[in-house]
Amino acid sequence: VRVVIALVYLVVCVLGLVGNLLALFLLHSRRRGHHHSAIDCFVMSLTITDLQFVLTLPFWAVDTVLDFRWPFGRVMCKIVSSVTTMNMYASVFFLTAMSVTRYHSLVTSLKMSSPRIAMARAKWVSSAIWVVSLVATLPHAFYSTTVQVSADDELCLVRFSDSDSGHWDPQVLLGLYQTQKVLLGFVVPLIIISVCYLLLLRFILSRRIRHRKCSKVTRSVTIVVLSFFVCWLPNQALTLWGVLIKFDLVPFSKAFYNAQAYAFPLTVCLAHANSCLNPVLYCLIRREYRAGL
Repeated sequence: VRVVIALVYLVVCVLGLVGNLLALFLLHSRRRGHHHSAIDCFVMSLTITDLQFVLTLPFWAVDTVLDFRWPFGRVMCKIVSSVTTMNMYASVFFLTAMSVTRYHSLVTSLKMSSPRIAMARAKWVSSAIWVVSLVATLPHAFYSTTVQVSADDELCLVRFSDSDSGHWDPQVLLGLYQTQKVLLGFVVPLIIISVCYLLLLRFILSRRIRHRKCSKVTRSVTIVVLSFFVCWLPNQALTLWGVLIKFDLVPFSKAFYNAQAYAFPLTVCLAHANSCLNPVLYCLIRREYRAGL
């Protein structure tokens, strides 16, 4: 299973590099003859995010095939794991921004609005997303380290030691950190996106809108967002299970041990595979990108 996961990582890395570079090229080519929309700005940021993410996958492939032993040292552990986490946050934040922008642009489509103002606003939002993603990653960057488990083997993980945590139980701190990951990286964006699409559906039904281009853009954004949550749901569910155990809300069980030992690596693999799906899904669904391709 470890070998299969490592091979999947390498395949995703290659496809992600090709797909995201191609998506950037198509976005840049389209910009020559058209003004970029706010959605295009977020798609470009999402593509850059996924491109950074896939560059970390060869490290995780080696780590996985070596039975999760980290051979690259403590500094690379901090760098690779922090970049991975930051881009996880950035991806879901940009997908959330795309959903909010899709709803806002449709609702205000009948009003006179300047494309330049919308584009400037999208750039400010993108900058804010990168800042928030960086801040959310700080605990991971500070506490990710290598832990020696034998004379020749060390693991790369997030560890709250007794000396760093003061009066706090390290397991409780780890539980709080994982709660932040589940809430910021999944639950809160899911609520915002769900509300946006429910409002969007209500608006379309109330106005009886049948605009073909609008429906196609909405469909493409919907598919990209759904692919993210389908890929990340199993991983976030197992993480939440671990949080409940750390807070003594549910007992530690053999089922949880087996899930962590056998299912969790597969859920991480599924979540990482999402990084090569976004450019393929978004660019091939829309006709203008297919024409550019």
